[in-house]
Amino acid sequence: MDCRRSRTNDPDQWIATCPEGSKAVCEELRDLIFRWEPDLKESVNSNMLCFSQKKRVCGISGFKNHAQLTFYRGSELPDPARLFNHGQENASIHSIDLPDGLEGLNLRALRSLLHAAVKVDTEPTQPKPPAAPREEWPMPEVLAAALKKNKAAAAFYEQLKPTYQREYKVWVGMAKQPDTIARRLEETVRALAAGKKWAQRKEG
Repeated sequence: MDCRRSRTNDPDQWIATCPEGSKAVCEELRDLIFRWEPDLKESVNSNMLCFSQKKRVCGISGFKNHAQLTFYRGSELPDPARLFNHGQENASIHSIDLPDGLEGLNLRALRSLLHAAVKVDTEPTQPKPPAAPREEWPMPEVLAAALKKNKAAAAFYEQLKPTYQREYKVWVGMAKQPDTIARRLEETVRALAAGKKWAQRKEG
């Protein structure tokens, strides 16, 4: 998506001043969108030609060598034809890069995608799915053995929340060289015995 300042706020002027490598495709996309969803309103925002209903439904970007069609709630849209080829890692916005213009593009699928986007725009935004829990970090054997030998350190470690326990396990477990393992283990036991979290271990 082109996030530069818009070169103009006028949609017609925006089309007229598109780079030559994408101008024709942007014009075609604009015509198709208004043919399929004539009630959408047109505006320019962040140098994109945007089409809105309640909120922004989609937007066209014109780059030097290609055009791009962005759907603001793309993650909520069915895409059986797999038109989306850019930004799928984004939680909401998905795009279609068009390096070859509309040649070979499934226009029927694109029309269905646009209709679905307009319908989704009338519905409340879906909450983001909860993040997958992080895989539990295994307890390093050397740390487990050291805690067995120091009751004060072990008692404080058991009181810590799993997040804070993980910090110590990762720090010790990531060490590879014997000297590094020994040094981190010594600092860990000393800090835990003094009732300190990992971030506080070097405090006096």
